[in-house]
Amino acid sequence: MNLSQIAKAQALKKHLENFQKNHPKLPAFLGAVCREALEEGTVIEITATSPEGRHFVTNLKLQKDDLEFLKALQELSASRR
Repeated sequence: MNLSQIAKAQALKKHLENFQKNHPKLPAFLGAVCREALEEGTVIEITATSPEGRHFVTNLKLQKDDLEFLKALQELSASRR
């Protein structure tokens, strides 16, 4: 890793810490989903509402390949701690 990459990683870490401070319930929510709902067929829905009141909604139904990808992300995250 070169110095530029290290600086970007440090900046990203700071942004992540600020995000977690601003949204303290999100990690607990994601942890509960990971423990109790990550299985094939689970539907994840995401809704966003702009300040002007415009709504955006999408969802996805988890498939076997999705679970393998999410498990790999969890392992990567755990190995970095």
